[in-house]
Amino acid sequence: MSQSPQLHEISQVIRPDAGSELVLVCEHASPYIPASLNGLGLAEADLLSHAAWDPGAFAVARRMSRSLDAVLVASGVSRLVYDCNRPPVAPDAMPTQSERIRVPGNAGLDAQARADRVRSYYEPFRADLARMLTTRRAPVIVTLHSFTPVFDGVRREVEIGVLHDSDARLADAMLGVAAVQGRWNVQRNAPYGPQDGVTHTLKEHALPGGHLNVMIEIRNDLIESDDQQASMAEVLSDWLRRALSEMRGGTA
Repeated sequence: MSQSPQLHEISQVIRPDAGSELVLVCEHASPYIPASLNGLGLAEADLLSHAAWDPGAFAVARRMSRSLDAVLVASGVSRLVYDCNRPPVAPDAMPTQSERIRVPGNAGLDAQARADRVRSYYEPFRADLARMLTTRRAPVIVTLHSFTPVFDGVRREVEIGVLHDSDARLADAMLGVAAVQGRWNVQRNAPYGPQDGVTHTLKEHALPGGHLNVMIEIRNDLIESDDQQASMAEVLSDWLRRALSEMRGGTA
C-alpha cells in the first residue's frame, strides 16, 4: 500500500487560505502514536493496521484539497490515541479494543488520564476545525474516511459510503450524482451510519450552524496505490462539484 506521509503534528491545517467554501476533514489521517505512550502496548503488526488509522484516506483528502481549492483539517495522531470523530464521553474515543485488536495502553485509564488525552489530542483538532469554519462565509463540511474490505470475517460489497446525520441535503445530492454515473457500489449510511456513533464531527461542527455536510467512506482496497488515490480523489471531487452545483440551481 502507498503510505501517505505521517502527520506528527497533533493537528494540521493544509491550505488554510484556499478559496472555496469547502472544508475537508480527515480525523483518522495518521497512525502516529507519540513515543511517551509506548505504542499503546500494541503488537508491531497492529501499528499500521486499519484499527490505528484510515489507510489511504489522507492521501485522497490531500488530492481533493488541491482539486477543489479547499482547506483540509487533519488529526495527526492515531485514532487509538484519541478518535477525533468521537466526543470525549464516548467509550471508544480511547478504545480498549478495536475489532479483534486489544489496546493495552488504553486499559484502565482514569478520569485524569482521559482528560489529559482530550486536552492534548482532541481539543487542538477541534479548535483548528472550528477556526477554519469561521473563515468561510457558508462552509461546506466534508469528512473523508476509509474502511476495511472485510470486517469480523464478513466481506463488504459496498465500495463508497455516503453518510449523513439528520441533515441529508448534500448526501442526497451526491447519491443522485453517483446513481447517474453508476460505476461504483455506493450506499447510504454504509458500512456505518449515525446509529454507530460515527457522525460526531458533523453533529459538532455542521448541524448547529445548518452547514451543508457529508461524510464519505471509501473501501480501502480501492485506494491502495497512488494511481488509485488520484483517481478516487477526482471521482469524489467531481461528485461534490456536481452535487453542489445542482443544489444551487446550476450545472456542473
